[in-house]
Order: sequence, then C-alpha cells, then structure tokens
Amino acid sequence: MWSFPKIIAHRGGGTLAPENTLAALRCGLAHGFRGVEFDVMMLIDGTLVLMHDTELGRTVAGSGAVADQTFASLTAADAGAWFSPEFAGERVPLFTQAAQFCVQHGLWMNVEIKPLPGHEQATGRSVAEACAGLPADAVLLSSFSVDALRAAQAVAPHRMRGLLVEQIPHDWQEQLSQLGAVSLHAQANLLTAAQAAAVKRAGFGLMCYTVNDPGQARMLFDWGVDAICTDRLDLIAPDFH
Repeated sequence: MWSFPKIIAHRGGGTLAPENTLAALRCGLAHGFRGVEFDVMMLIDGTLVLMHDTELGRTVAGSGAVADQTFASLTAADAGAWFSPEFAGERVPLFTQAAQFCVQHGLWMNVEIKPLPGHEQATGRSVAEACAGLPADAVLLSSFSVDALRAAQAVAPHRMRGLLVEQIPHDWQEQLSQLGAVSLHAQANLLTAAQAAAVKRAGFGLMCYTVNDPGQARMLFDWGVDAICTDRLDLIAPDFH
C-alpha cells in the first residue's frame, strides 16, 4: 500500500522552475513538497543525468540527439535560460547530485527511468546500481519500459518499483506481479473509477499523472487514488489531500 507523499512535484518544480534541475528541486522544497518526481537518462559515456527529452532544444540549449552527448558536452549547455532569465546558467545535474540533495533535505524521490532507445536494460541496471547507497524508503523507481524495470529488479530486487502506463492494459496485474512492483502509475485523463477500485482491491499503490486541476485531484482521491503528480505547485499544495 502507499505510504509515501500524496502530492508529488512533477520534474521537481512543475511550472515554477526549469524541469529536472537542482533549481527545480529547490523550488519544490521551498513550496513545502516532501515528494518529487524526476527523469533519469543514461548518456553514451555511462553518466546518469536528469533529462526527459531525447533531443536538445526544448529545455537544454543546442540541437541534436541526447544520445550523442557526453556529460561534459551536455553540462556545457544552458538548462535554465529557456524558462526565464532568472535561471540562466542552470546546468543539467547528475543523478547523484539530485539524489544527494533529496536525501539531505528529506525529499522522497519518484525516479523515472527514462532510457534512450535501445538502452533500456543498461539504463535500468545503472539506475538501480546508483541507488545502492540510498535509504530504502527514500526512492521508488518507475518507468514505462518493462525491460528497464526488469533489469532494475534483477540488480536490486528489494528496491521499490512502479510501472508507468498511459491507459491501463488488460494484463496490468500480471505485469505488476512479474515485476515485483508496488504501484501502478497511470495517466489521470484515461483512468476510470472502476479501474482505480480494481487496482486498490488488488493491493497495489495507485498514482496518477499529471494532475493540474484541483477539481480533478479531488475526484481522483475520492476514487481511492493514493497520490498525484502535479505541475501546478501553486494550485495543488502538498497538504491538498
């Protein structure tokens, strides 16, 4: 069952700071959030960084594929100016930097494994290995990639895992059981009340993303959803539930 924060800051700072940066984590913390979600990707040199997109240009200055970047080349780019001049010069952080910040400040982490195409298993293994020294109750690994979660399971079977889906598949319970997962993370707009009830009856945690409307948040909690991930830290406070 779900014993973690019920309101989770999406990509650290939601719409209030440049996503997947230390500035975003500081923003979530400053707004009183005790749980944060962020994406972790493995570069070609094996470095684990906070990154969502597979192409440069949206949140990180430059052009081309992230798959062609090393940590040195990626951190030379600006990851904050796209958001506002206030964050100009913000850099892409290492996963270890983000994890250290969260542990230091008591932030629970939903670490989404975001593998580059063709690197699902390697990324899952690497992220699980990088979590080895982190408190057991401080991290939940999630991913849309079953292969990445399976690799993480092999490396760290006792590390908590959650399966990310858009629309809940018919074999969701079988997939969760095979992965040894504790939770299902579903797209809020595609979830039904009946599905939420079924997941809870089966004894799994249920988180929904990305919930930015307070009315929808209330409805989901009425359905029995355990937690929501939100961009609107200004509208859905950490004590909303």
